[in-house]
Amino acid sequence: MPAPPIRFDDGAAYEQLMGVWSRAAGDIFLDWLAPRDGLNWIDVGCGNGAFTELLCTRHAPAGVEGIDPSDAQLEFARSRPGARLARFRSGDAMALPFADGVFDAAVMTLVIVFVPDPARAVAEMARVVAPGGSVSSFIWDVEGGGFPLDAPRAEMRAMSLPPLMPPSADAARLDALHDLWSAAGLRAVETRTITVQRRFADFDEYWATCLLSSGIRQALAALPPAEAAALRERTRARLAIDDAGRITCTALANAVKGVKA
Repeated sequence: MPAPPIRFDDGAAYEQLMGVWSRAAGDIFLDWLAPRDGLNWIDVGCGNGAFTELLCTRHAPAGVEGIDPSDAQLEFARSRPGARLARFRSGDAMALPFADGVFDAAVMTLVIVFVPDPARAVAEMARVVAPGGSVSSFIWDVEGGGFPLDAPRAEMRAMSLPPLMPPSADAARLDALHDLWSAAGLRAVETRTITVQRRFADFDEYWATCLLSSGIRQALAALPPAEAAALRERTRARLAIDDAGRITCTALANAVKGVKA
């Protein structure tokens, strides 16, 4: 049985599933980038605008173009009060609809593993940035156990279910990111790992959040009820639950930045 496709077509659900994680990692990422205010940005694979809004509220950009293939995600992004100065449009990370050198900075957050050809996407970001401009990204360490939904994913593997792995998962490794940025001709390439945590009131809240993932929902729907219940309980047993029933989850993101020559 093949793994279900990984899709993000519901901005509100994505906000509950990943928006909290995105902002937590995004704050640390922006601290690391330390960009000056007033830059002209492109946010490639902006999704529902979680990081775009964070960028707008923290660094007063001159402008932001958000690009994503999902119209539903873009509709949610346009509703964000803190992202009103941004413009959102449908587009392909591997063929950005802009001329060469028109941005000061290009960023791609939590996206590169979903791009069929990551090298092409990085080359496109480098193309649309002016000399001296920044090209950067961060992505969950999906192969190293750093994904926020790693607990159910690990139990799915243990039950011989198809893994929920994005098509370009190997691009998330620190060495792979460094190589991609270097191959695109970017200089002063640096990488780092970002660690973030999220607390859930109890397992029910945690599991409800997991079910916002279309991949997990589809996998459970394909199982007999007893096996679906077993996956839920195996996931519960994997988690550290404190005396008050709370669960604190840790996720790891690998980040990279470089400068266009």
